[in-house]
Amino acid sequence: MPNEDAVLSALLASSNRVTAADIPALIDEAGRKLGLSGAQVYLADLQQARLTPLVHPAPETPSHNEPTDPSKPSEPIQIEGSMAGLAYRTQRTQRSRDDCTAWVPMIDGVERVGVLRVTAPCFEDALLESCAALSGLATLLVMAKSSHDELVVDRTRSRTMTTQAELLWAFVPPRTIGTDDVTSTAILEPAYEAGGDAFDHSLGDGVLHLALLDAMGHDLASGGASAVALGASRATRRAGGTLADIATTIDTTLSEWIPDRLLTAVIARLDIATGQFTWINCGHPPPLLIREGHVVPQAMEFPAYLPLGLGLGQAAAPDEHHIRLQPGDRVLLYSDGVTEARTSDGSLFGEQRLADSVIRSMASGNAPPETLRRLVRNLHEHHRLHDDATIMLVRWHPH
Repeated sequence: MPNEDAVLSALLASSNRVTAADIPALIDEAGRKLGLSGAQVYLADLQQARLTPLVHPAPETPSHNEPTDPSKPSEPIQIEGSMAGLAYRTQRTQRSRDDCTAWVPMIDGVERVGVLRVTAPCFEDALLESCAALSGLATLLVMAKSSHDELVVDRTRSRTMTTQAELLWAFVPPRTIGTDDVTSTAILEPAYEAGGDAFDHSLGDGVLHLALLDAMGHDLASGGASAVALGASRATRRAGGTLADIATTIDTTLSEWIPDRLLTAVIARLDIATGQFTWINCGHPPPLLIREGHVVPQAMEFPAYLPLGLGLGQAAAPDEHHIRLQPGDRVLLYSDGVTEARTSDGSLFGEQRLADSVIRSMASGNAPPETLRRLVRNLHEHHRLHDDATIMLVRWHPH
Protein backbone atom coordinates (compact mmCIF):
# COMPACT_ATOMS: atom_id res chain seq x y z
CA MET A 1 0.00 0.00 0.00
CA PRO A 2 1.44 3.41 -0.91
CA ASN A 3 2.70 5.68 1.81
CA GLU A 4 -0.11 7.86 3.24
CA ASP A 5 1.84 11.07 2.76
CA ALA A 6 2.54 10.19 -0.87
CA VAL A 7 -1.14 9.41 -1.54
CA LEU A 8 -2.38 12.65 0.02
CA SER A 9 0.32 14.70 -1.70
CA ALA A 10 -0.68 13.22 -5.06
CA LEU A 11 -4.34 14.01 -4.30
CA LEU A 12 -3.50 17.60 -3.47
CA ALA A 13 -1.38 18.04 -6.60
CA SER A 14 -4.07 16.58 -8.88
CA SER A 15 -6.77 18.88 -7.43
CA ASN A 16 -5.30 22.18 -8.56
CA ARG A 17 -6.97 22.39 -11.98
CA VAL A 18 -10.20 20.48 -11.49
CA THR A 19 -13.78 21.41 -10.70
CA ALA A 20 -15.79 20.23 -7.71
CA ALA A 21 -17.35 17.54 -9.92
CA ASP A 22 -13.92 15.92 -10.23
CA ILE A 23 -13.18 15.89 -6.50
CA PRO A 24 -15.30 12.83 -5.54
CA ALA A 25 -13.45 10.56 -7.98
CA LEU A 26 -10.07 11.86 -6.81
CA ILE A 27 -10.95 11.26 -3.16
CA ASP A 28 -12.32 7.81 -3.92
CA GLU A 29 -9.17 6.91 -5.84
CA ALA A 30 -6.96 8.13 -2.99
CA GLY A 31 -9.06 6.18 -0.49
CA ARG A 32 -8.62 2.96 -2.44
CA LYS A 33 -4.85 3.49 -2.52
CA LEU A 34 -4.96 3.80 1.28
CA GLY A 35 -6.73 0.44 1.57
CA LEU A 36 -10.39 1.46 1.48
CA SER A 37 -13.10 -0.09 -0.67
CA GLY A 38 -14.51 3.37 -1.37
CA ALA A 39 -14.87 6.94 -0.12
CA GLN A 40 -17.61 9.49 -0.75
CA VAL A 41 -18.15 13.09 0.39
CA TYR A 42 -21.47 14.22 1.89
CA LEU A 43 -22.07 17.93 2.50
CA ALA A 44 -24.45 19.46 5.05
CA ASP A 45 -27.16 21.66 3.60
CA LEU A 46 -27.61 25.29 4.58
CA GLN A 47 -30.13 24.51 7.33
CA GLN A 48 -28.18 21.47 8.58
CA ALA A 49 -31.08 19.09 8.04
CA ARG A 50 -29.53 16.62 5.63
CA LEU A 51 -26.25 15.43 4.15
CA THR A 52 -26.08 15.39 0.35
CA PRO A 53 -23.37 13.58 -1.64
CA LEU A 54 -21.23 15.30 -4.18
CA VAL A 55 -21.86 13.90 -7.65
CA HIS A 56 -19.76 10.79 -8.26
CA PRO A 57 -19.05 9.82 -11.87
CA ALA A 58 -19.11 6.08 -11.06
CA PRO A 59 -21.53 5.34 -8.18
CA GLU A 60 -20.36 2.50 -5.99
CA THR A 61 -22.53 -0.49 -5.16
CA PRO A 62 -24.20 -0.06 -1.75
CA SER A 63 -23.23 -3.13 0.24
CA HIS A 64 -22.73 -2.07 3.86
CA ASN A 65 -25.33 0.56 4.79
CA GLU A 66 -26.88 1.01 8.19
CA PRO A 67 -30.70 0.44 8.36
CA THR A 68 -31.33 4.14 8.96
CA ASP A 69 -29.24 5.21 5.97
CA PRO A 70 -30.56 5.37 2.38
CA SER A 71 -30.30 2.29 0.20
CA LYS A 72 -28.11 4.14 -2.29
CA PRO A 73 -24.97 6.10 -1.37
CA SER A 74 -25.99 8.74 -3.93
CA GLU A 75 -29.11 9.72 -1.97
CA PRO A 76 -29.28 12.44 0.72
CA ILE A 77 -29.22 11.37 4.37
CA GLN A 78 -31.19 13.05 7.12
CA ILE A 79 -28.95 14.38 9.90
CA GLU A 80 -31.46 13.30 12.54
CA GLY A 81 -31.66 9.55 13.10
CA SER A 82 -28.72 8.39 10.98
CA MET A 83 -25.20 7.17 11.65
CA ALA A 84 -23.89 9.79 9.24
CA GLY A 85 -25.82 12.48 11.07
CA LEU A 86 -24.46 11.30 14.40
CA ALA A 87 -20.92 11.74 13.10
CA TYR A 88 -21.85 15.24 11.94
CA ARG A 89 -23.60 16.21 15.17
CA THR A 90 -20.93 14.90 17.55
CA GLN A 91 -17.90 15.56 15.32
CA ARG A 92 -16.69 12.03 16.07
CA THR A 93 -16.15 9.13 13.69
CA GLN A 94 -18.95 6.53 13.76
CA ARG A 95 -18.56 2.89 12.68
CA SER A 96 -21.22 0.44 11.55
CA ARG A 97 -21.88 -2.69 13.59
CA ASP A 98 -20.28 -4.92 10.96
CA ASP A 99 -17.24 -2.60 10.98
CA CYS A 100 -17.35 -2.26 7.19
CA THR A 101 -18.59 1.34 6.97
CA ALA A 102 -17.45 4.43 8.84
CA TRP A 103 -18.55 8.05 8.79
CA VAL A 104 -15.74 10.55 9.35
CA PRO A 105 -16.53 14.21 10.19
CA MET A 106 -15.41 16.88 7.74
CA ILE A 107 -14.46 19.98 9.75
CA ASP A 108 -12.99 23.24 8.48
CA GLY A 109 -11.30 24.69 11.57
CA VAL A 110 -14.30 24.39 13.90
CA GLU A 111 -16.97 24.73 11.18
CA ARG A 112 -18.84 21.52 10.38
CA VAL A 113 -18.88 20.89 6.62
CA GLY A 114 -20.17 17.33 6.25
CA VAL A 115 -18.98 13.74 6.54
CA LEU A 116 -16.83 11.34 4.56
CA ARG A 117 -18.37 7.88 4.05
CA VAL A 118 -15.66 5.22 3.87
CA THR A 119 -15.97 1.47 3.38
CA ALA A 120 -13.43 -1.31 3.95
CA PRO A 121 -13.39 -5.04 4.78
CA CYS A 122 -12.60 -3.91 8.34
CA PHE A 123 -11.19 -0.86 10.06
CA GLU A 124 -7.98 -1.01 12.06
CA ASP A 125 -6.73 1.99 14.01
CA ALA A 126 -4.09 2.85 11.41
CA LEU A 127 -6.66 2.84 8.62
CA LEU A 128 -9.03 5.04 10.63
CA GLU A 129 -6.20 7.52 11.14
CA SER A 130 -5.66 7.58 7.38
CA CYS A 131 -9.40 8.14 6.93
CA ALA A 132 -9.24 11.16 9.24
CA ALA A 133 -6.35 12.60 7.24
CA LEU A 134 -8.22 11.95 3.98
CA SER A 135 -11.33 13.62 5.40
CA GLY A 136 -9.30 16.67 6.43
CA LEU A 137 -7.81 17.06 2.96
CA ALA A 138 -11.21 16.47 1.32
CA THR A 139 -12.61 19.28 3.46
CA LEU A 140 -9.89 21.66 2.32
CA LEU A 141 -10.49 20.80 -1.32
CA VAL A 142 -14.25 21.30 -1.06
CA MET A 143 -13.90 24.60 0.80
CA ALA A 144 -11.38 25.83 -1.78
CA LYS A 145 -14.04 25.35 -4.48
CA SER A 146 -17.02 26.58 -2.43
CA SER A 147 -16.61 30.26 -3.29
CA HIS A 148 -16.82 29.83 -7.06
CA ASP A 149 -18.05 26.35 -8.00
CA GLU A 150 -21.80 25.98 -8.51
CA LEU A 151 -21.83 22.27 -7.72
CA VAL A 152 -20.86 22.90 -4.09
CA VAL A 153 -23.56 25.57 -3.82
CA ASP A 154 -26.13 23.24 -5.37
CA ARG A 155 -25.26 20.35 -3.05
CA THR A 156 -25.66 22.54 0.04
CA ARG A 157 -29.08 23.96 -0.84
CA SER A 158 -32.49 22.34 -0.95
CA ARG A 159 -34.45 25.10 -2.69
CA THR A 160 -34.20 28.46 -4.45
CA MET A 161 -32.98 31.47 -2.50
CA THR A 162 -34.43 34.98 -2.69
CA THR A 163 -32.32 37.84 -4.02
CA GLN A 164 -32.00 39.51 -0.62
CA ALA A 165 -30.96 36.22 0.99
CA GLU A 166 -28.31 35.72 -1.71
CA LEU A 167 -27.04 39.20 -0.90
CA LEU A 168 -26.80 38.52 2.82
CA TRP A 169 -25.19 35.09 2.55
CA ALA A 170 -22.58 36.57 0.20
CA PHE A 171 -21.52 38.94 2.98
CA VAL A 172 -21.72 36.88 6.17
CA PRO A 173 -18.73 34.78 7.30
CA PRO A 174 -18.76 31.03 8.09
CA ARG A 175 -21.31 30.07 10.73
CA THR A 176 -18.67 28.92 13.21
CA ILE A 177 -15.16 30.16 13.97
CA GLY A 178 -12.89 29.60 16.94
CA THR A 179 -9.64 28.58 18.57
CA ASP A 180 -8.60 26.54 21.61
CA ASP A 181 -9.80 29.47 23.74
CA VAL A 182 -13.00 30.74 22.17
CA THR A 183 -15.85 29.61 19.92
CA SER A 184 -18.38 31.78 18.13
CA THR A 185 -21.27 30.29 16.19
CA ALA A 186 -24.32 31.83 14.54
CA ILE A 187 -27.55 30.81 12.81
CA LEU A 188 -29.58 32.92 10.35
CA GLU A 189 -33.19 31.95 9.59
CA PRO A 190 -35.22 31.69 7.44
CA ALA A 191 -32.10 30.74 5.51
CA TYR A 192 -33.59 30.95 2.02
CA GLU A 193 -35.72 34.06 2.59
CA ALA A 194 -33.60 36.09 5.02
CA GLY A 195 -34.25 39.78 4.58
CA GLY A 196 -32.74 42.12 7.15
CA ASP A 197 -30.71 40.21 9.75
CA ALA A 198 -26.98 39.58 9.48
CA PHE A 199 -24.09 38.54 11.69
CA ASP A 200 -20.34 38.97 11.64
CA HIS A 201 -17.48 37.46 13.62
CA SER A 202 -13.74 37.42 13.03
CA LEU A 203 -10.47 36.87 14.86
CA GLY A 204 -7.43 39.13 14.92
CA ASP A 205 -4.67 40.22 17.30
CA GLY A 206 -6.06 38.19 20.19
CA VAL A 207 -9.54 39.70 19.82
CA LEU A 208 -12.85 38.18 18.74
CA HIS A 209 -14.89 40.80 16.85
CA LEU A 210 -18.68 40.40 16.81
CA ALA A 211 -21.72 42.07 15.30
CA LEU A 212 -25.38 41.14 15.10
CA LEU A 213 -27.53 43.39 12.90
CA ASP A 214 -31.28 43.67 12.31
CA ALA A 215 -32.41 46.01 9.53
CA MET A 216 -35.97 47.27 9.41
CA GLY A 217 -38.19 45.45 6.92
CA HIS A 218 -37.85 42.19 5.05
CA ASP A 219 -37.05 43.06 1.45
CA LEU A 220 -34.11 43.74 -0.83
CA ALA A 221 -33.54 47.20 0.67
CA SER A 222 -33.35 45.59 4.11
CA GLY A 223 -30.77 43.10 2.90
CA GLY A 224 -28.88 45.97 1.29
CA ALA A 225 -28.92 47.93 4.55
CA SER A 226 -27.44 45.01 6.48
CA ALA A 227 -24.84 44.40 3.77
CA VAL A 228 -23.84 48.08 3.81
CA ALA A 229 -23.63 47.97 7.61
CA LEU A 230 -21.35 44.92 7.48
CA GLY A 231 -19.09 46.69 5.01
CA ALA A 232 -18.98 49.87 7.08
CA SER A 233 -18.28 47.86 10.23
CA ARG A 234 -15.38 45.94 8.71
CA ALA A 235 -13.84 48.97 7.02
CA THR A 236 -13.92 51.00 10.24
CA ARG A 237 -12.66 48.17 12.42
CA ARG A 238 -9.78 47.37 10.07
CA ALA A 239 -8.82 51.05 10.07
CA GLY A 240 -8.41 50.91 13.84
CA GLY A 241 -11.80 52.37 14.81
CA THR A 242 -13.49 51.79 18.15
CA LEU A 243 -16.90 50.21 18.64
CA ALA A 244 -18.40 53.70 18.83
CA ASP A 245 -16.61 54.62 15.58
CA ILE A 246 -18.14 51.57 13.93
CA ALA A 247 -21.64 52.53 15.07
CA THR A 248 -21.15 56.13 13.93
CA THR A 249 -19.92 55.03 10.51
CA ILE A 250 -22.87 52.68 10.03
CA ASP A 251 -25.27 55.42 11.12
CA THR A 252 -23.77 57.99 8.75
CA THR A 253 -23.55 55.59 5.81
CA LEU A 254 -27.14 54.38 6.13
CA SER A 255 -28.55 57.87 6.56
CA GLU A 256 -26.72 59.02 3.43
CA TRP A 257 -27.27 56.07 1.07
CA ILE A 258 -30.34 54.22 2.40
CA PRO A 259 -32.10 57.01 4.30
CA ASP A 260 -35.43 55.24 4.80
CA ARG A 261 -33.98 52.22 6.66
CA LEU A 262 -33.08 51.91 10.33
CA LEU A 263 -31.00 49.16 11.83
CA THR A 264 -30.51 47.83 15.34
CA ALA A 265 -27.22 46.25 16.32
CA VAL A 266 -25.01 44.80 19.01
CA ILE A 267 -21.35 45.38 18.18
CA ALA A 268 -18.79 43.79 20.48
CA ARG A 269 -15.27 42.54 21.01
CA LEU A 270 -13.79 39.93 23.34
CA ASP A 271 -10.21 40.07 24.55
CA ILE A 272 -9.44 36.36 24.27
CA ALA A 273 -6.54 36.46 26.74
CA THR A 274 -8.35 38.26 29.59
CA GLY A 275 -12.05 37.55 28.96
CA GLN A 276 -12.86 41.28 28.83
CA PHE A 277 -16.10 41.60 26.84
CA THR A 278 -16.96 45.06 25.53
CA TRP A 279 -20.10 45.95 23.60
CA ILE A 280 -22.47 48.67 22.49
CA ASN A 281 -26.19 48.22 22.00
CA CYS A 282 -28.04 50.28 19.39
CA GLY A 283 -31.74 49.61 19.88
CA HIS A 284 -31.27 45.84 20.09
CA PRO A 285 -32.33 43.22 22.66
CA PRO A 286 -29.59 43.03 25.32
CA PRO A 287 -27.23 40.04 25.23
CA LEU A 288 -27.61 37.28 27.83
CA LEU A 289 -24.73 36.08 30.01
CA ILE A 290 -24.94 32.35 30.79
CA ARG A 291 -22.74 31.15 33.64
CA GLU A 292 -22.69 27.69 35.23
CA GLY A 293 -26.01 26.72 33.71
CA HIS A 294 -27.91 29.89 34.57
CA VAL A 295 -28.58 33.30 33.07
CA VAL A 296 -26.94 35.96 35.23
CA PRO A 297 -29.85 38.37 35.87
CA GLN A 298 -29.46 41.84 34.32
CA ALA A 299 -25.72 41.30 33.81
CA MET A 300 -25.82 42.89 30.36
CA GLU A 301 -28.94 45.02 30.58
CA PHE A 302 -28.09 48.68 30.03
CA PRO A 303 -30.09 51.46 28.36
CA ALA A 304 -29.84 50.96 24.61
CA TYR A 305 -28.68 53.65 22.20
CA LEU A 306 -30.97 54.68 19.35
CA PRO A 307 -31.15 52.51 16.21
CA LEU A 308 -28.62 53.34 13.50
CA GLY A 309 -29.56 55.22 10.33
CA LEU A 310 -31.01 58.33 11.94
CA GLY A 311 -27.99 60.41 10.98
CA LEU A 312 -27.03 61.46 14.52
CA GLY A 313 -23.32 61.26 13.69
CA GLN A 314 -20.62 62.08 16.22
CA ALA A 315 -22.94 64.18 18.39
CA ALA A 316 -24.29 61.23 20.32
CA ALA A 317 -21.87 58.30 20.18
CA PRO A 318 -23.17 55.20 22.02
CA ASP A 319 -21.63 54.19 25.35
CA GLU A 320 -19.40 51.15 25.65
CA HIS A 321 -20.25 48.56 28.30
CA HIS A 322 -17.80 46.11 29.85
CA ILE A 323 -17.96 42.80 31.66
CA ARG A 324 -15.23 40.32 32.63
CA LEU A 325 -16.13 36.79 31.58
CA GLN A 326 -15.24 33.72 33.61
CA PRO A 327 -13.89 30.57 31.92
CA GLY A 328 -16.80 28.60 30.47
CA ASP A 329 -19.11 31.62 30.22
CA ARG A 330 -21.40 31.94 27.21
CA VAL A 331 -22.75 35.17 25.74
CA LEU A 332 -25.97 34.82 23.75
CA LEU A 333 -26.94 37.49 21.21
CA TYR A 334 -30.20 37.31 19.28
CA SER A 335 -32.62 39.31 17.16
CA ASP A 336 -36.22 39.86 18.24
CA GLY A 337 -37.41 37.53 15.47
CA VAL A 338 -36.32 34.66 17.73
CA THR A 339 -38.26 35.63 20.84
CA GLU A 340 -41.29 36.79 18.81
CA ALA A 341 -41.75 33.43 17.06
CA ARG A 342 -45.21 32.09 17.93
CA THR A 343 -46.79 28.69 18.44
CA SER A 344 -50.08 27.70 16.83
CA ASP A 345 -51.95 29.01 19.89
CA GLY A 346 -50.23 32.41 19.59
CA SER A 347 -47.82 32.14 22.54
CA LEU A 348 -44.38 33.68 22.12
CA PHE A 349 -41.14 31.71 22.17
CA GLY A 350 -39.74 34.35 24.51
CA GLU A 351 -36.40 35.08 26.10
CA GLN A 352 -36.80 32.56 28.92
CA ARG A 353 -37.49 29.67 26.57
CA LEU A 354 -34.56 30.75 24.39
CA ALA A 355 -32.17 30.73 27.35
CA ASP A 356 -33.55 27.44 28.71
CA SER A 357 -33.13 25.73 25.34
CA VAL A 358 -29.49 26.78 25.10
CA ILE A 359 -28.73 25.84 28.71
CA ARG A 360 -30.33 22.38 28.43
CA SER A 361 -28.57 21.59 25.18
CA MET A 362 -25.13 22.58 26.42
CA ALA A 363 -25.73 20.74 29.71
CA SER A 364 -26.27 17.62 27.58
CA GLY A 365 -22.75 18.03 26.21
CA ASN A 366 -23.58 19.64 22.87
CA ALA A 367 -21.03 22.05 21.44
CA PRO A 368 -22.22 25.57 20.55
CA PRO A 369 -22.85 24.80 16.82
CA GLU A 370 -25.00 21.78 17.66
CA THR A 371 -26.78 23.74 20.38
CA LEU A 372 -27.94 26.35 17.88
CA ARG A 373 -28.81 23.75 15.23
CA ARG A 374 -31.10 21.99 17.69
CA LEU A 375 -32.59 25.27 18.85
CA VAL A 376 -33.52 26.34 15.32
CA ARG A 377 -34.89 22.88 14.54
CA ASN A 378 -37.13 23.18 17.59
CA LEU A 379 -38.22 26.66 16.48
CA HIS A 380 -39.25 25.40 13.06
CA GLU A 381 -41.09 22.39 14.44
CA HIS A 382 -43.17 24.18 17.06
CA HIS A 383 -43.23 27.87 16.13
CA ARG A 384 -43.78 30.15 13.18
CA LEU A 385 -41.21 32.82 12.39
CA HIS A 386 -42.75 36.21 11.59
CA ASP A 387 -39.39 37.93 11.10
CA ASP A 388 -35.74 37.05 10.54
CA ALA A 389 -34.31 35.12 13.48
CA THR A 390 -30.57 35.34 14.11
CA ILE A 391 -28.76 33.83 17.08
CA MET A 392 -25.08 34.10 17.99
CA LEU A 393 -23.51 32.09 20.81
CA VAL A 394 -20.01 32.88 22.08
CA ARG A 395 -18.20 30.61 24.52
CA TRP A 396 -14.96 31.60 26.24
CA HIS A 397 -13.01 28.49 27.23
CA PRO A 398 -9.35 29.37 27.82
CA HIS A 399 -7.24 26.23 28.02
